[in-house]
Amino acid sequence: MSAECPDPGQGEPQSQALRPGGHYGTLVSGQCPPASTPAPWSLPRWRAYVAAAVLCYINLLNYMNWFVIAVFIGCLLLSAPVFGYLGDRHSRKATLSFGILLWSGAGLSSSFISPKYSWLFFLSRGVVGTGTASYSTIAPTVLGDLFVKDQRTRVLAIFYIFIPVGSGLGYVLGSAVVELTGNWRWALRIMPCLEAVALILLILLVPDPPRGAAEKQGEKAVGTLRSSWCEDVRYLGRNWSFVWSTLGVTSMAFVTGALGFWAPKFLFEARVIHGWQVPDFQEPGSSQDSLIFGTLTVVTGIVGVILGAEAARRYKKVNPRAEPLICASSLLATAPCLYLALVLAPTTLLASYVFLALGELLLSCNWAVVADILLSVVVPRCRGTAEALQITVGHILGDAGSPYLTGLISSALRARRLDSYLQRFLSLQQSFLCCAFVIVLGGGCFLLTALHLERDQAQAQQPDTGTLDSKDMESKGLLSGISASTED
Repeated sequence: MSAECPDPGQGEPQSQALRPGGHYGTLVSGQCPPASTPAPWSLPRWRAYVAAAVLCYINLLNYMNWFVIAVFIGCLLLSAPVFGYLGDRHSRKATLSFGILLWSGAGLSSSFISPKYSWLFFLSRGVVGTGTASYSTIAPTVLGDLFVKDQRTRVLAIFYIFIPVGSGLGYVLGSAVVELTGNWRWALRIMPCLEAVALILLILLVPDPPRGAAEKQGEKAVGTLRSSWCEDVRYLGRNWSFVWSTLGVTSMAFVTGALGFWAPKFLFEARVIHGWQVPDFQEPGSSQDSLIFGTLTVVTGIVGVILGAEAARRYKKVNPRAEPLICASSLLATAPCLYLALVLAPTTLLASYVFLALGELLLSCNWAVVADILLSVVVPRCRGTAEALQITVGHILGDAGSPYLTGLISSALRARRLDSYLQRFLSLQQSFLCCAFVIVLGGGCFLLTALHLERDQAQAQQPDTGTLDSKDMESKGLLSGISASTED
């Protein structure tokens, strides 16, 4: 016989029945559930938008740190999975605060290190990378729990605007400080002042919502579904939307890293070829080229992120696979723009600038959209780990190696040619062509993402979807036995 519990509303017995989402009216032990359930977590809309504004401001500082002096990629790769694990299991607000303190303190201290201790300087920049990994991994998951659907798309668009904006302003700040003071170290001393304000705003204004709060899957509902890190990784490995979109993001990171490192030098050498600049065989490139490229990145980044997010939001109303299709089409359109920007540079520099700007704009269309894809296809309690894995894979196979690979190809081509400035320029130009090929592969990855998107989104929206630990499996087995005996 089934156990019976008093109905607090009518005082009549209530038979054990399966509730929506696979939860039963009584506990496995035969005890009755509590008479009242906790109210769902909620936050006034204005508080959510204030929190989003603070997170966007910190994201700006995060990416400015990347490109003032970008030498900490290795530590970021190693620490991102750690912060993903912590972000899924502990206070995200405390972890973010620790990360800001870490990267701010390390950045400030590195500006006072003597040049003869260069190893210590690079170590301190590695600590900066460890701190920024916490933010890049955890902050998007907080936004994912504050907003849902169209609101999430718009907020993520604003948040990810600060990838290109922060990157561009990093170039601008670094070059401007050198021009004004003659000492790049002052750029590292300005940033901690801004980061101290960010930490105070984070502590005062940003909440730590329950995981899945926006989808009505608060921790009260999914808290028992706790799995190990290895089980989470296996779950993500079977999530094909996550796998293919991560490879698509990797292609974007590959091109972004190569452009960020070599584009200022390419622009400098193009102006030398046209007779607008005096050749410099010792240190090709200048702060002016960094300023030009940084400004270009800021403008195209703002327009591109907004354009991509709005296109995805509108297209989703008629096609549920809109997001990966938008990403695929923008990357496939980026490839010819990048190719034309490279091949036209020796003949018409103006056209090269136009196509370079258009390519960067199309590339920027995807930053908010790919984040929205991840948040929609991964269960809330695994999103920190998912963000960490996407960051790690994207950097290891993307921008961590693309500058080196581009330079290696350029050196190999130059070794077979006459030692002239023109041949140096042509070698760099042709080595850049690998980026056009990689971006086409990225477009194909997003097309494959579209094939699996709807199924993975449906699974992620179920409260008890994902991997379970041994206790959860035992509980599931007991519930299945109860269900079978009830049917008999």
